[in-house]
Amino acid sequence: MAYEEPEYKLIKSTDVYEIRQYEDRLAVKTTQSKSQNGAFRKLFNYIAGSNKSSSKIAMTVPVIQSKDSNGASMIFFLPKSFTKQSAPLPDRDDVELITVKGGFYAVTKYSGRSTDQNYIKHSARLFEALRKDNLLTIGDPMMATYNGPLTLPFMRRNETMYRVNWK
Repeated sequence: MAYEEPEYKLIKSTDVYEIRQYEDRLAVKTTQSKSQNGAFRKLFNYIAGSNKSSSKIAMTVPVIQSKDSNGASMIFFLPKSFTKQSAPLPDRDDVELITVKGGFYAVTKYSGRSTDQNYIKHSARLFEALRKDNLLTIGDPMMATYNGPLTLPFMRRNETMYRVNWK
């Protein structure tokens, strides 16, 4: 089954990463300090109709995860047919509609399970390649997961992303 993905313009490609330019994207987000399974469930419930208008929303990919001093965040992008005005309002205080700021992102792709160990390894590899190429990162890295847990690990598509300061 094909899921909608955010569109981007490919700016540059190396053997380690791509520079992509994304537009602003509407998403739903939750932040918590504990299990990411709880975060996924909250966002999945939102798109499954647990929102103020009881509207079901198509799943999109990727699911974005990041960690910072405030805890762990998870983001589901909404289909591009939604606007801030037309998107159903969350019915929970810990789920919010946000606009993910567009801009330039350095991205590296990898397969396998989306474990912290796999993510940390690829984030470090991407960060080192960007440092070597004198590209400044903005903020913390993000993990982008495209496949569900039943997909065979060698067939999974994962990405590590950094927002970058591009010319």
